[in-house]
Amino acid sequence: MADSWTVRFDGLDPDREGLREALCTLGNGYVATRGALPEYDAGGVHYPGTYAAGCYNRLTDCAGGSTVENESLVNLPNWLPLTFRADDGPWLGRPGTEIVDQRHELDLRRGLLIRTARIRDRAGRITAMVQRRFVHVRHNHVCGLQTTLTPQNWVGRLTVRSDLDAAVANRGVARYRGLSEQHLTVLRTEPVGAEGVLCLVETTQSQIRIAQAGRTRVRAAGRSTGEKGEVYRAAPGRVGQTFTVDVSRGQQVIVDKLVTVHTSRDNAVGDPAGAAVERLDWLPDFDDVLNEHTQVWAQLWRRFRITLQGPERQVLPALRLHLFHILQTVSENTVDVDAGIPARGLHGEAYRGHVLWDELFVFPVLNLRMPALSRALLRYRHRRLPWARAAARAGGHRGAMYPWQSGSDGREESQHLHLNPLSGRWTTDTTRLQRHVGLAVAYNAWHHFQATGDREFLSRYGAELILEITRFFADLAEYDHGRDRYVIRGVMGPDEFHTGYPDTERQGVDNNAYTNLLTAWLMRRALDVLETLRPDRRAELAETIDIGAGEPRRWEDISRRMYVPIRPDGIIDQFEGYADLSELDWDGYRRRYADIRRLDRILESEGDSPNRYAASKQADVLMLFYLFSADELAEVLDRLGYRLPSDAIPKNIEYYLARTSHGSTLSAVVHAWVLARNHRAQALRYFVEVLDSDLADIQGGTTAEGVHLAAMAGSVDLLQRCFTGLETRDDTLLLNPYWPRHLGTLEFDIRYRQHPLTLRVSAAGIRVEAGTSRQPPIRVCCRGETVLLGPGEVVEFPLPRGGKNASRPRVVSSPVSQGVAAVRRPE
Repeated sequence: MADSWTVRFDGLDPDREGLREALCTLGNGYVATRGALPEYDAGGVHYPGTYAAGCYNRLTDCAGGSTVENESLVNLPNWLPLTFRADDGPWLGRPGTEIVDQRHELDLRRGLLIRTARIRDRAGRITAMVQRRFVHVRHNHVCGLQTTLTPQNWVGRLTVRSDLDAAVANRGVARYRGLSEQHLTVLRTEPVGAEGVLCLVETTQSQIRIAQAGRTRVRAAGRSTGEKGEVYRAAPGRVGQTFTVDVSRGQQVIVDKLVTVHTSRDNAVGDPAGAAVERLDWLPDFDDVLNEHTQVWAQLWRRFRITLQGPERQVLPALRLHLFHILQTVSENTVDVDAGIPARGLHGEAYRGHVLWDELFVFPVLNLRMPALSRALLRYRHRRLPWARAAARAGGHRGAMYPWQSGSDGREESQHLHLNPLSGRWTTDTTRLQRHVGLAVAYNAWHHFQATGDREFLSRYGAELILEITRFFADLAEYDHGRDRYVIRGVMGPDEFHTGYPDTERQGVDNNAYTNLLTAWLMRRALDVLETLRPDRRAELAETIDIGAGEPRRWEDISRRMYVPIRPDGIIDQFEGYADLSELDWDGYRRRYADIRRLDRILESEGDSPNRYAASKQADVLMLFYLFSADELAEVLDRLGYRLPSDAIPKNIEYYLARTSHGSTLSAVVHAWVLARNHRAQALRYFVEVLDSDLADIQGGTTAEGVHLAAMAGSVDLLQRCFTGLETRDDTLLLNPYWPRHLGTLEFDIRYRQHPLTLRVSAAGIRVEAGTSRQPPIRVCCRGETVLLGPGEVVEFPLPRGGKNASRPRVVSSPVSQGVAAVRRPE
């Protein structure tokens, strides 16, 4: 990070070019383009990729002796191609040219990728180049690339070539190669109007039409050359224009390229080609379009303001980079696009662009700043209720069973086979047994309501989601007469290493503690939903989805009698039988392998299986301490009749920390969270690992396939909720800070139930300032002290220092306040 707003890459490192391309991706929630060099096609070093949210296609292959079907987020035509040559010399990007020096700067503040370079050809001619690139954050169909070329030691003829290239494929993930990758059929490539070209393609199975229209203009000596460009077709699927300008030493030539992108999925667009051409005609000059783009980014940063003052200021640049990529994957444009949150953003092709449970980690950032986005993303899940219901019926259950991996229409996209790149063998993939994804959807819907108080959302969408998921898990739970409790068999937990029991063919494990406890929590929340709805809507919904009179009674019963495998010493077994598994020789494997994060692949390559060992890929039981505060988890367990020893939480953290390989970037998020209370130094170590997840590519090459969006959101959430102890539940904004003193002072803005709030957190205490609002006062509680906070008021909660008790909270009225709030104990 060059500074808190700039990510800088110097030179050209072929081994890390994929990482740079992913981190320099520009997007707007509708479309995103990797930071590839415009003069290069896809190859062993460079990988241009452009992706549109929700644009998927399905292909069939034979793998491992079986027929497999994969739906993938499609790599769209490459709109970037632009190159030049001096006189009759070689084109930039071809043999005979070299990049003498180069720098990329990702300007987070303005949403710009700026490249400066000097290019020398075989004749010794040196040309300076500056490129500025954007993907417009408001006009979501518009992209731009400006190239300024300056001859430094030559005079003569400069020729520029600007293309649209539809001869692309999905080749961004090495382990997918060998499977079908050609998703596009080229329909048309042609000139349009006086100065544009058009490329129209269609996906082979989903039949989505994608159109790109490009306009290139050339200026020399500050004025247009008037050159319209000569149209050419260099190869099938590729159309472009060439421009020739006579130049002198030191003379700047500016090439402005604007491109519009439309698909047949767009609202109110019948002909994407016509829409792309027409929108291109409307566009003003490049600089005017760019100015509006940077203005919108300034507005976004005001809404997502976060500052950190103190000795750990280096944390802030990584946080801003992470927020930047979240806002490029989901933005206000997402509200009108039927799409979820791909686990790897719109930055690459890992997971084939599928939607998993990563929104569980992203929503807390959105709920408290742009709740319209999390609402829109929950609508993605709501629209797919018919598929979830059909999946539940196919499995012999009622309700809605959401897929572990979702794509275009909501069917299960998880593969039945998985390629282990270490052994080269195809193995059975049972990740679809992670039923807990439905619990995450319900959890997200409930907490969106808690953060926003949006009863209209709950009534129209959230209640149906929550109740249908509740119905599925109530049906999945079986009554065990011997235990006099409900059990859930044959699932996978978040861990993902354990696909079954040793030496058995049966898939899944029984009574995964995370799944069972969330099921018990969900049963109670479903009853809360019914109580919250207006009587007429409750009756209407019960009639619509046919809630029988006995179902709520069953939900109540499960919320009190779900089985959880807990040992006498308070260790919560990850699943039933976990205690009987062998212990792994962790030190031995660390000595033999440089990196054991993907221990499952290592063991399979040795003819072994993680099913035999008490070893986890990532947090599983510890996810419970991530999702629930100690008080909330105690409430769930108390309702079930379980009592944990007072030292149970730190004991569980220590037990599972010693048995986790951290094969997912999410593991560091959760471990930082759960260690924050009692092991702050360890927590900060994991926090730094989360910050470095993509910047340092800690998983050794995975960032090039797409950023880890959930981990990025998790880094922000660790500050805003974990270290501050911020919760939104029981109609209260709860605060329970354990702020690391050497992080300095944190200040950030949120919106809670339509109240704009500014929180200032330091080792001395927490200050909450309410902005102007017409909403009624909100309840704010910090460590047992509850305040009613009205618009324009400020409350300060001092924290204890040096063993002394903290003083009582102090409420201050600002000039816009309507009165001083009363301080009172919790009711």
